Amino acid sequence: MSNFEFTRLAIPDLVLIKPRIFKDDRGFFLETYKYADFANAGISEVFVQDNHSKSSGHVLRGLHYQKDPFAQGKLVKCLKGSVYDVGVDIRKGSPFYGKWVGVELNEENNLMIYVPAGFAHGFLLLSESAEVAYKCTKEYSPEHDRGIIWNDPDIAVEWPVSEPVLSGKDSMHPRLKEADNNFIYDGSGGAMPRPRI
Repeated sequence: MSNFEFTRLAIPDLVLIKPRIFKDDRGFFLETYKYADFANAGISEVFVQDNHSKSSGHVLRGLHYQKDPFAQGKLVKCLKGSVYDVGVDIRKGSPFYGKWVGVELNEENNLMIYVPAGFAHGFLLLSESAEVAYKCTKEYSPEHDRGIIWNDPDIAVEWPVSEPVLSGKDSMHPRLKEADNNFIYDGSGGAMPRPRI
């Protein structure tokens, strides 16, 4: 029996993951990742780097991606606080190209989202502070690091905050139509096999 519930979102290659939580008077326990269960759901890539960030209120980090051959799939979880997490399909030729999905991740719901390679990713804080941890399928490569401006009107993400706090780098990203992006949709689910859920 799997300790995870996998749900495809409106863009099917984005997967929401709900872990089974074991609670008692001491606290709780849950698994955050188990290769066999994830592989059975179609997420069989190997994670090679773990990241952990802390941010303050209204900070927006994104929209980020790495070009091939260092494209990253990410498994994202909010450890403390609450964030609005967004994935944008940037695979040229995809039926979902330029479309986005957003979900709230927080320390209460313990939800995770898998954002595969071929997607730009970002999150906005909904709480006064938050800590986010995410596993990556490729190591960070500064030479392949790219981004898309958070408020690109062609994507039109409905962020809960209209004036987020941005880094200098994130405030200067191009729009999707000008972005340096080498992802091509291959018709079989994109950069990874479509999850079997």
